[in-house]
Amino acid sequence: MGRRRSTCIAGALALLSVPALAAETVDVFSTSGCGCCIGWIKHLDEAGFDVTNENLAMADLYMKKTGAGLKPGQTSCHTGFVGGYVVEGHVPAAEVKRLLAERPEAVGLAVPGMPAGSPGMGTSNEPYEVLLVARDGTATVYARYPK
Repeated sequence: MGRRRSTCIAGALALLSVPALAAETVDVFSTSGCGCCIGWIKHLDEAGFDVTNENLAMADLYMKKTGAGLKPGQTSCHTGFVGGYVVEGHVPAAEVKRLLAERPEAVGLAVPGMPAGSPGMGTSNEPYEVLLVARDGTATVYARYPK
């Protein structure tokens, strides 16, 4: 009995020492009335993220993008921030989770433009790429869709 009780207490103490696993919050900035932005926010919410959304004037939204280190050709209609990274455009939630698990040295992820079939953009087999944007502004392919 004493050994079992010690094991239970040790297990409980181990659980208390682990930080609570809470959903990551993604702060999204978009322009008002953008249906695909709302679709992407819903996609993230359904994947377990807590999502906030603030509508900005286009000039202010552009400043968020460039201030985060995104270059022309890497942008889309909305910009999110999570865990110290920027998430630009219709990035699948699975890639956001992968980014947060791997924690690469980078500005974040981008899906430039608004490719059909990406989260929030409806269904399609149109291929698109998720880019990993480095701190120097260069980008490499992080994932290809459809998988």
